Amino acid sequence: MNKITLTLVVSLFAATAMAQTKKAPVKKAPAPAAVKAVPELKNGLDSASYAFGIMMGTNLKGAGITSLNYTLLNKALTEAFQNEKAILTTDEAQKAISDLFQESSKKQHAASIAAGKAFFEKNKQVAGVVTTPSGLQYQVITPGTGAKPGPTASVKVHYKGTLLDGTQFDSSYDRGEPTPLSVNNVIAGWTEGLQLMQTGAKYKFFVPYTLAYGERAAGPQIPAYSNLIFEIELISVDAK
Repeated sequence: MNKITLTLVVSLFAATAMAQTKKAPVKKAPAPAAVKAVPELKNGLDSASYAFGIMMGTNLKGAGITSLNYTLLNKALTEAFQNEKAILTTDEAQKAISDLFQESSKKQHAASIAAGKAFFEKNKQVAGVVTTPSGLQYQVITPGTGAKPGPTASVKVHYKGTLLDGTQFDSSYDRGEPTPLSVNNVIAGWTEGLQLMQTGAKYKFFVPYTLAYGERAAGPQIPAYSNLIFEIELISVDAK
């Protein structure tokens, strides 16, 4: 082996040895997470004040409100306790709160609202289904021959109510007797629909949530934003 070759071999051997013995860089340990300061509750007022915050936050979150402007919330609370003039009137404040709840509720029920809209768009193409200007849809099952009820009439009806998926939530047929009611003391879809019928008629009504219970739930069986289907048989009319 000549001198040049020997020198190259020695150099390569030394480089390989250095690479094998070179220590890998030590990774820095992540910084510990900041410890959240626990508020000190020095007396009963402190505890009650904190409790009010817990209750308000929990109730609002349960109602679908996910965040607030906490700076303004605290400012308004302080101003109210100090009897300072609010920048919103009572009506404006109530509207702001109502609008926020409505917006939050619509987000929560967006899928149901969209499904209902699609249903009514498709249903209005079904033969025999009539759509009124209000959005109420109906289908005549059996025409009547008697009197039509007026807007303040008392009537007796047999009916069955279901959700769009067919889930039944009420039925006078199951109770075995017709139900007496006032035309002006029911949901808007019924008030409109009953006045289309003659005594002895049986109609099927498709009621959008805006003409039913709106953004509210109606008991455990009718969720908020529910579109409803009713079969209604008009048994009798008292024109009083």
